[in-house]
Amino acid sequence: MNQVLLFNPRSAKTKPRIPNSILAIAAAIDGHYPYFIVDGNMEQDPWIKISQILSGGQFGYFALTCMPGPQLHQAIPYSKRIREMFPHIKIIWGGYFPSNQSSSVLHSGYVDFIVNGPGDKCFLSLLNALENDHPYELISNLIYKSGEQVIKTRKDELYDQDQLPELPYETLNEFYPIKRYLGKTYLGTKTIAYHASVGCPFQCSFCAVVPIYNGRWKGKSAENIYKDIKYLKEKFGGNAIEFHDNNFFVSEKRVVEFSNLIKPEKMVWWGEGRIDTIDKYSDSTIALMRESGCKMIFFGAETGNDALLKKMNKGGLQTGEQIRAFAARMAKFDIIPEYSFVLGTPAETPEMVMKQIDEDIKFIREIKSINPDTEIIIYVYSPVQPKALKCIIRYWRADFGSLKDWKTGSVPNGLNSICEKIHLPPGSHRK
Repeated sequence: MNQVLLFNPRSAKTKPRIPNSILAIAAAIDGHYPYFIVDGNMEQDPWIKISQILSGGQFGYFALTCMPGPQLHQAIPYSKRIREMFPHIKIIWGGYFPSNQSSSVLHSGYVDFIVNGPGDKCFLSLLNALENDHPYELISNLIYKSGEQVIKTRKDELYDQDQLPELPYETLNEFYPIKRYLGKTYLGTKTIAYHASVGCPFQCSFCAVVPIYNGRWKGKSAENIYKDIKYLKEKFGGNAIEFHDNNFFVSEKRVVEFSNLIKPEKMVWWGEGRIDTIDKYSDSTIALMRESGCKMIFFGAETGNDALLKKMNKGGLQTGEQIRAFAARMAKFDIIPEYSFVLGTPAETPEMVMKQIDEDIKFIREIKSINPDTEIIIYVYSPVQPKALKCIIRYWRADFGSLKDWKTGSVPNGLNSICEKIHLPPGSHRK
């Protein structure tokens, strides 16, 4: 039986977090296939370990997860080297980048298969098919190439999150001490990174989640979330939580149940939500959230312009006036709203683009006057269009280590001047 090497490419230079995506795949094959985990965030030079492992000859599969940006710096060259040095090994990618840019990835010649969205069932099914020389063409959530044609199989409905196997934290701890993943953040000294749901019921036009989940969402029960968090607290000393769900607050009922469960643990927590969703919550629910440890929530405010919000297809009832009122409402409950804005949305002329940027800067100042504790995060509109994808394909074929269009390591100096206009310290856009 061939073994599996699971790789989490480096996503940050500091503060490594529990690699939940890789752990979900490990859970799917645990007890079926032997596997080894290499985390690029925990290795000074991951390639040294990867090449040593693969040189043993027992591994038939190299699988990694990849988002656009920093993870490509390791995902691309390592995949290329493995194809050159170990041509018998099947290379499988998962994550937002390959799921959304499957043609670019598969035409590189260095990736054999893509897990399209959730891999909880697809990955094990693919291994079984390859190991037994069975057809894989009917496996759900799979993308592969037949000749020059990219084939996408049907997508499964989202799985019941409570029915999926538990994440193998103990196994991860054998590869890397979990305590090293529990870093110091604004929330606490040992912060747990956790996924309590998948997908999002909304379909914002700019979001990478939309084509993968198509407006679907599934959440783990409050009881099982609490069970995992309590285990990580008691076993490894976690004292704060970052919920990395695309939208943690979809269900008010689940939030209430979790808040009641976690309240006695006295843990500080953070999550991502929507203004127009949480604004429908009762005052008692928001008060309970704060009492249970909710200190800050990330919101995509995007812009104060109602026409632009509609153009972005925010999918709900969010308006500029609601963004203002909600900032004031959060102040009453001592929960810090973390508002992100997108500057530079396309318009008919450059002058109209700059006019909208100035209007949004004015709007941000207004938000800060309403609730000075509001955290502001700034993004610059960065399109990914068919013409850009042609450039990406050229990079894939010519030099696996380039893909400059996907790098996020450097930030335009112009953002510092924007921050100064809003009277924020330079570099605030990188929070």
